[in-house]
Formats: sequence, C-alpha cells, structure tokens
Amino acid sequence: MTNKRILFTGEKESFIARVLIKKVQEARIDCEFVPCTVNALGDKLDEVQLIALYMEDGYGIAEDVLHFLTDTLEEKGGMLILIGEATELKFVHERVPDELIYYVFSRPVDNAQFVSTVSDFFTKMDSGEFKKSILIVDDDPQYLNLVRQWLKGTYKVFMANSGLQAIKFLGKNKVDLILLDHEMPVTSGPQVLEMLRSDEETKSIPVMFLTGKSDKESVMAVVALKPEGYFLKNIKSDELLEKLNEFFILHYAR
Repeated sequence: MTNKRILFTGEKESFIARVLIKKVQEARIDCEFVPCTVNALGDKLDEVQLIALYMEDGYGIAEDVLHFLTDTLEEKGGMLILIGEATELKFVHERVPDELIYYVFSRPVDNAQFVSTVSDFFTKMDSGEFKKSILIVDDDPQYLNLVRQWLKGTYKVFMANSGLQAIKFLGKNKVDLILLDHEMPVTSGPQVLEMLRSDEETKSIPVMFLTGKSDKESVMAVVALKPEGYFLKNIKSDELLEKLNEFFILHYAR
C-alpha cells in the first residue's frame, strides 16, 4: 500500500487552507502545511507523492521554488495539485511539465471534490497506474521472465516474445520504453527498430537494446543504430534498475 501523505504548501496557512487540510485528514490521509520556500520544503518532500500548491490573494510562487519542486518531483515520481486563479495557474503551467500536474482547481475550491481528487490519486498509486511502462521484447522466455521479475516492483512491465508480437502489441498500447533483444530470429531487433521508426505512432518511443555480445564490433553495430542506449544481458538487477531510473529522470527533464 502507498504511504498516503500529501503536503499542502502556500504563502501562509490561511483559513481555507486549514479547512482543506482538515477535510483530507478526516479521510485518513496524512496532510500537513509547509510554507512554500525551498528551505521549508527541504526534506519534507522525502517519500511524498503528492503536493497541493495553494495560491491566493495574488500570491506568486517564486521561480526557484518551482524549479526545486519540478526537479524533486521528476526524481521521486510525485505530482502536483494546483489551486489558484487563472493568472496564477497560467504562471505555474508555463514552468512545470504537464506530466507533473495531476489536477487543477480554480478558487473557490469544492471541499468534497478536493478530498475525492486526493483519495483518487492514492487509489491510482496503489494500482500502479502512475508507474512508467516498459515493454521487454526477447525470444528467450527464461530471460524475459527474469527481467520482468527484476522490474515489476518499480515499473508496469509488458512482454513480447518476438518482434512481430511487439509490433502488434504497440498497435493497441503505449509504453514509455522498449527493451529490445538485438539478436532475435525471424525479425531481428534492428528490423523491429526500423519498423517502429517508420510508424508515426511508435517512432518517438525510446528503445534500448539488450545484447549478449560484448565484443567491440558487436557493440559498435548496436550503437550505430542510435538507440537510446543498450544493456549487456549479463547486467545485474540493481545496476539495470539504477540505469533505468537515471534514463527516466534525464529523458523527462528534457
């Protein structure tokens, strides 16, 4: 189960802020107010998946705070709920990536809708809906299942045992990353990559190759195809998870 904890932040803990915090707490969700400064937020962001940013009376959040929140949420996978008026919301929207904004409320806020939105967020967290999705493509069922076991606690994992099965799957589903076996029979990894890049629907999906060959010639052949990266199949689980985490942080910070 997700640790249900939300930070409520703004210039000051106004009467309306206190009412919303109390309503959330009554729904058995841990919620506390923190002043909207880098120093005050600091370590409070550890293990927090959701932050409510409350803007009122023309309060404009400082850009250094927005940068700090954006960097932290991208690294830890959290999201924002925005509360404010049109000009305040526009200011934040122009500086924070859309994928970090879970919901936007215009003032005045409906208390029940706010609590329902917060509760829905944690329900989705528990179901894994916000996890990044990875498609593993490999003709070796043993290796396919091994990598799935490594990744399933952190990502939504899908599997395909051939290039054609992967293409068929991607015709109906979207993923954030494809781990593609380079040496497959019938339809090889490079052929699959070529098909993906020739299709408008799939050409922008990042692809990383999985290869069992570590000699210079084989590695150069993989790199020449310009994937997002590649992994040798003898990579250890902790190293793979670390490198995938680094990839998603860098990729979505562009």
